[in-house]
Amino acid sequence: MNEKGEKEIMIFHIKLEVAEDGWMVVECPALPGCVSQGRDKEEAITNIKEAIVGWLWAEDQKAQKMITPHEEIMVVAV
Repeated sequence: MNEKGEKEIMIFHIKLEVAEDGWMVVECPALPGCVSQGRDKEEAITNIKEAIVGWLWAEDQKAQKMITPHEEIMVVAV
């Protein structure tokens, strides 16, 4: 939530396709390697949302390790 109490969101485009086994494969092209699947479209979309959050968290963890002690650290919600 921001200072006004509004929920903050980010928008991502995803690509859905049906695999040979009938499962829905979903990918977020903006985040390399961020792929998931589901038995149907709804499950695939739910799963890619979780994958996007996980992908962003993992990248942030990597970035934190690159911050030097003399740099100011802040947290921002988007």
